[in-house]
Amino acid sequence: MNQNPTSLMPASRPSFDYSPYAVTYQNRAEYVPAVIDALVRVAEVPAGGSICDIGAGSGHLTEPLLRRGFSVDAVEPTPAMRQLGEQRTRDYPNTHWYDGRGESSGRQADTYALVTFGSSFDLTQRPQALAEAARILTGTGYFACLWNHRVLDDPLQARVEQLIHDRIPDYSYGIRRTDQTPVIAASGLLETPVTLSGTQVFRLSSEAWCDAWASHSTVSQQSGNGFTSLVDEIRDLVRAETGDWIDVPYTTRAWVARVAGDGKDSQR
Repeated sequence: MNQNPTSLMPASRPSFDYSPYAVTYQNRAEYVPAVIDALVRVAEVPAGGSICDIGAGSGHLTEPLLRRGFSVDAVEPTPAMRQLGEQRTRDYPNTHWYDGRGESSGRQADTYALVTFGSSFDLTQRPQALAEAARILTGTGYFACLWNHRVLDDPLQARVEQLIHDRIPDYSYGIRRTDQTPVIAASGLLETPVTLSGTQVFRLSSEAWCDAWASHSTVSQQSGNGFTSLVDEIRDLVRAETGDWIDVPYTTRAWVARVAGDGKDSQR
């Protein structure tokens, strides 16, 4: 395969700076474990196989993959996030962290059994990120993207959601809650994806869960100068409704697609 030299060069700065959100991002709920198990099973990742986790943040997906015995190269453009991820996974010898982005990971071609985007695919130029994923995957490798979504018909989450829309009338989650099948199929590089989902109730520290709202970049960007006060209002609501612990249902949704033979051939 002929490699594009620019695709091997890591981008030194992210398209969106997550530095202000790094510390509180760690307080987010985990992905539903059953979905991760299903994902690696569908992707046929062999025991100890190599995975590239792109937009790895502070290691929310990297660490669960490492716990399952895989070797993971984590790619993250924000230094503050990358530092937290390195600390979180420091006891795993089979991981390495790199500066890079979804569109330009800096990783070698034909290397990985699986390339993952955990809550990061929507922050990329998706066609370019798909091309980069296909480049670094082996000829039988798989691409996967996934997100954690709060279950909005849960009574407490419905009230939180209403509060957000009261303060941001035109609030939108963007593409992170939309079907990723069309953009994956349109690339011509991957087969039609398998969709996976699973829901689990997580018992979390109420204060930590509220702290995690300070890392919600989608709300932050759309609320402007009102972001801090909105997070405080969410905290007040949760304090009034719960004790030290809060039960929050999350649904993890994933799209898993194998490299298409003709798509891989087109990159040669």
